[in-house]
Amino acid sequence: MSFTSWGGLPEQPQIKKTISWRDQLPGVFGDAGLVVGMGRSYGDVPLSINGIVASARGLDRLLGFDSSTGLLHCEAGVSLGEILAFALPRGWSLPVVPGTQFCTVGGATANDVHGKNHHARGTFGRHVKSLLLQRSSGEQLHCSSQANVDWFSATIGGLGLTGVILELEIQLSRVDGPWLDTETIKFGELDEFFSLSEESDSSHEYNVAWIDCLSRKSRGHFTRANHSAAADPVSAHGTLFSVPFAPPVSPVNRFTLKAFNSLYYHRQQVSRRSGRESLVAWNFPLDRLNQWNRLYGKRGFRQYQCVVPEPAIKDLLACIRQSGDGSFLAVLKMFGDLASPGLLSFPRPGTTLALDFPWRGADTLALFKRLDQIVAAANGAIYPAKDAHMSGEDFRRAYPAWEQLEQHRDPVLKSQFWQRVTGESG
Repeated sequence: MSFTSWGGLPEQPQIKKTISWRDQLPGVFGDAGLVVGMGRSYGDVPLSINGIVASARGLDRLLGFDSSTGLLHCEAGVSLGEILAFALPRGWSLPVVPGTQFCTVGGATANDVHGKNHHARGTFGRHVKSLLLQRSSGEQLHCSSQANVDWFSATIGGLGLTGVILELEIQLSRVDGPWLDTETIKFGELDEFFSLSEESDSSHEYNVAWIDCLSRKSRGHFTRANHSAAADPVSAHGTLFSVPFAPPVSPVNRFTLKAFNSLYYHRQQVSRRSGRESLVAWNFPLDRLNQWNRLYGKRGFRQYQCVVPEPAIKDLLACIRQSGDGSFLAVLKMFGDLASPGLLSFPRPGTTLALDFPWRGADTLALFKRLDQIVAAANGAIYPAKDAHMSGEDFRRAYPAWEQLEQHRDPVLKSQFWQRVTGESG
């Protein structure tokens, strides 16, 4: 079976094998250059240098759950959606989720993902209590904050390079129910976003904004939410339909983006709107459109996500606006100061901006180079899980612990990302 990254790197196809049982691992280590989950990383992090990857999605068993404490024991191939389907009816939830439920807990740990509540909960890795790691030598390591601590911190955010995560213990959070009380506020200028974020961080579990990156004043919608104790059910908003194939020419372009952003901003007529939504629908809006990445056509897309101090956001948005390129999915969020446990974790204090750009080759790379210069000047960082272009110099500056991870890397595991940004050929 062929495999590409979620952003669609067609020039780098891979052959994918599947792991369903642990006794398959010796053979996998002999063939594959990398082990992946559900393949939702956007760039070349999930692509191996030898062109063969193995999916651990088949290791998807729930191994134990303590209903009194919320401690879940599971294999690494269980998806976040499967955990939520199990936990929410029992009054528990994952404390941190990214923008999709279609990723495994192993992948969420390896990328130390973050969510819309980073200011309150930090990263996913903060809630991993222990993990079982298998090396290509056959050695298995039980890792936690008390045992094999260096391996624990190297594996969280370690991009799948320290070995194969077999099992995890994850601390779930008690919730009143599967619903959120939400409020969406229109803002007309970027400064309003920062004011709303500062106001909401102490009062709301979740805070995030959509921003019109093509408008002169960077207008948008700020949404905040808290878990609801209401007993009345609301629609779960499952998948609406699937994009059946990637069109030869993408409908996402400069003209449609500008029109979409204007319509999306004006879809809410009132300045503030309150409502109630399911936790799943609110956290994973794009999951309603299965295979949405195909909308970008056969050339695919590249996401640019960075974290920078507040003043640099204005510079980034001005650069994007001047380029004429844009994104219909432009997400803005302020990170909190809760420390991430992994050596290479992306979140740090600052503001994170994430945008999807249709791939236009040299023109897109030229824009990214200008954005990179702004990020570097602000001492910011680019997100490895979303990256397909970052220079080795920028990576090593933003992630100085990379050499420690290299010391813990399994000798048979190597991604195209790691080779590109470190220059390590082993």
